[in-house]
Amino acid sequence: MAATGNALDISLTRRVFNYAKPYKIRFYWAVVLTISLAILAPLRPYLVEYTVDNYILFNDMNGLVMMTVAMTILISAQTLVQYNHTYLTNWLGQSVIKDLRRDVFNHITQLRLKYFDNTPIGTLITRTVSDLETIADVFSEGLISIVGDILQIVTIIAFMVYADWKLTLVVLTPMPLLLIATYIFKEAIKSAFQQVRAEVTKLNTFLQEHITGMFITQLFSREKQEFDKFKAINKRYRKANIQSNWYYSIFFPVVEIISAMSLGLLVWWGSKEILQNEISPGVIVSFIMYINMLYRPIRELADKFNTLQMGMVSAGRVFEIMDTDEVTENKGSLQPDRLKGEIEFDHVWFAYNDEQYILRDISFKLKAGETLALVGATGAGKSSTINILNRFYEISKGSVKVDGVDIREYELSFLRSSIATVLQDVFLFSDSIYNNIKLKNDTISHAQIREAAREVGAEEFINRLPGGFDYNVMERGSTLSAGQAQLISFIRALVYDPRILVLDEATSSVDTETEHLIQNAILKLMENRTTIVIAHRLSTIQHADKIIVLDKGEIKEMGTHQELLKLNGWYKRLYDLQFNSVGIKV
Repeated sequence: MAATGNALDISLTRRVFNYAKPYKIRFYWAVVLTISLAILAPLRPYLVEYTVDNYILFNDMNGLVMMTVAMTILISAQTLVQYNHTYLTNWLGQSVIKDLRRDVFNHITQLRLKYFDNTPIGTLITRTVSDLETIADVFSEGLISIVGDILQIVTIIAFMVYADWKLTLVVLTPMPLLLIATYIFKEAIKSAFQQVRAEVTKLNTFLQEHITGMFITQLFSREKQEFDKFKAINKRYRKANIQSNWYYSIFFPVVEIISAMSLGLLVWWGSKEILQNEISPGVIVSFIMYINMLYRPIRELADKFNTLQMGMVSAGRVFEIMDTDEVTENKGSLQPDRLKGEIEFDHVWFAYNDEQYILRDISFKLKAGETLALVGATGAGKSSTINILNRFYEISKGSVKVDGVDIREYELSFLRSSIATVLQDVFLFSDSIYNNIKLKNDTISHAQIREAAREVGAEEFINRLPGGFDYNVMERGSTLSAGQAQLISFIRALVYDPRILVLDEATSSVDTETEHLIQNAILKLMENRTTIVIAHRLSTIQHADKIIVLDKGEIKEMGTHQELLKLNGWYKRLYDLQFNSVGIKV
């Protein structure tokens, strides 16, 4: 769904307001209060007119006191209604975007990794934060307020016509000029707001990427160049905002001028009518109030219409994410008590984009409890193999089976919970060590985590940290060393007790001492589990049951370490290159 910016897009408006259904009673109350405000607003000038003509001109103090009390009650009631209306519409808007943000985030978590490969993270942040806040304005300052203002305008004009229809026509003579100015302003500010939204998306994307990659920026001394880029983006954002403010600075004085024209016509025509005894002084006083009350909602109407319009633009962008079909299908329902761990790739072809295949006709079988090592140069397809096993990406041709069943037949969360993947680049959330291991899984106890930490050899260093397992590792585990973060990832894999284990060269970023600590834990973790190891150091996979050499997505060789050495082919060359080049005797 494209973001057209059309405030009268019925289907889009209906979709936004469907989120108000759980709060329909409050929504109806907001509508009632809106109608009440439209009716109460013109009563004050009418009471003033009645007071002037019936009590002030006749010096009737009792009547004046009585009308003063009546107007005080009216103003109090109007204030109370206005308070409840403002609170209720804002409460409604925030409640709607709370539910919508929940659904958007839930949808994002189900998207395939392919979607994130092509979509900047800053764009998604803008959609789930800034754009959703704009949608909230649809309820607090948008459609309901627009309807209320229109009702108020109609009611005021009705009171004016009732008081004196000729004078009404005179003072409304400049109204066509206001309608023309409002239309021009509406179109101009729409374009300006769209530019503002586009620039804030670029700004968020730039900030997210460069704050995340600050290490690279500083490592290569790119601070000045990146700062210059930021200044350019920030300048365009400022320019877009100034442009929108410029339109306001033109439009509001124009409205005031037109309003003054109406007042001038009122004085001219009213004075003549009073001198001829055709109109009472109370009508003139009330019309002064009517004009001020009439032009205020008209002036705000253009602004509120653009608020509604921008809310619909933002809604279109948000629902565009919601409507994306890049969601991993979860049609499978199979959830056996426990997997054995047999894996079979049967003539698997895979491409990230169209026909540019990353994996070409990959076939192999792995019995339960066996260990498979994948070796090859960068870009050979090793990581792609484990990505499609976890169904992060869908294969193009062939089939992938676990225990003889196509992986698409399994319930997705069950499949992924049965496969533990320990990556070379460990990701830790800004949270405690305990929560980073548990990941909100209530079935995992604190005792299990401590036991796993003890087996991995990490308990000692964790207990030395302030707070122990409650220590906050900060964003991406920045307060831990690479080795410590890797140890936590091993604990996380161990407590989930998977049937299939994937190790993406999990010790490559670990120092020698730490590597020694976890070698026994790795062997324990691999016991009775099917294991796939992505290996860069061939010394770590010599005891694998099966080794596959990949090159440009194709299997070049398959066998044990000794078998592949005897072939004197791809594996032997990799082995010699890695060991002989550093002077190690083979």
